[in-house]
Amino acid sequence: MRSLTTCFGRCDCLAWCSQWWSVRASRSLINAFAGAVIGFAVFVADDDEIRSVTFWSLGTLGLATWKAVGVVIPLALLGMLACVRFSRVLDTLSLGDRSAAHLGVRVERVRLQAIAVVGLLASSAVAATGMIAFVGLLVPHIMRLVLGPRHRHLLWTSGVLGASVTLLADLAARTLLSPAELPLGVVTALIGAPFFLLLLRSTRRSQGGWA
Repeated sequence: MRSLTTCFGRCDCLAWCSQWWSVRASRSLINAFAGAVIGFAVFVADDDEIRSVTFWSLGTLGLATWKAVGVVIPLALLGMLACVRFSRVLDTLSLGDRSAAHLGVRVERVRLQAIAVVGLLASSAVAATGMIAFVGLLVPHIMRLVLGPRHRHLLWTSGVLGASVTLLADLAARTLLSPAELPLGVVTALIGAPFFLLLLRSTRRSQGGWA
């Protein structure tokens, strides 16, 4: 629960700071502070706790417990219900802030609410499994290419496919170097980074960028 509170607080702090400073500056500020907190936790931890923190920072499902599942599932369900509620408004926001405002959307209010929902979903997952790279970045892009931009279908299918990709990556992490286990975040980064670069290159080419 403490890790969940920390992760959610980090997301909320980033959202709040981004209202006043640039997103890049906000991210750097929160990352520096969170890194200091994690560093202090490692400093005061014993050997077993240091090992757990190390695996958590690299991403792993091995530290997940039924207690954590009992906390994450209700939050995930609430988050998914909120995503369904926001789907039509997010479609309108895709037209741009000015167009959405003319259509009656309270842009800043909706944006903050959406950030809170995303923070809830992301923090619950990260608190239980650690920092698993590229799944949340790559899967929605793929689903948008397949299904189009409508959020009604895009949100829940991205969640289902993201969970499936995570399970497959965890299976690979447990079996590739058996009996040793690779950190899950390492596997997703090794696969996801080149794939995302290819996807980005293809998108830029279709828009007339990058030779």
